[in-house]
Amino acid sequence: MSVSEVEETIKRITGHKGVIGLIVVNSEGIPIKTTLDNSTTVQYAGLLHHLTAKARSVVRDIDPQNDLTFLRIRSKKHEIMVAPDKEYLLIVIQSSDSNLAH
Repeated sequence: MSVSEVEETIKRITGHKGVIGLIVVNSEGIPIKTTLDNSTTVQYAGLLHHLTAKARSVVRDIDPQNDLTFLRIRSKKHEIMVAPDKEYLLIVIQSSDSNLAH
């Protein structure tokens, strides 16, 4: 995927109603692209990198032939979606306002 395709995808995702921010994290948990402020980015990146690694481990412990493809966390305030890849995590944070889903 080219840089321009990545930028276009980020624009498309962040343009959706309710999206608060987007973070791309490398395999070491370091944010390499974000639409959020620095402290929020570092907090989400570190915690979700760790949680995704744990979730992937659980999936593989249950079935070694399986792998984590998507992680979705919903709280009262936010919905966090994580799409893990071999080298990156794509993290999207959106409002969990139920009206946005309809």
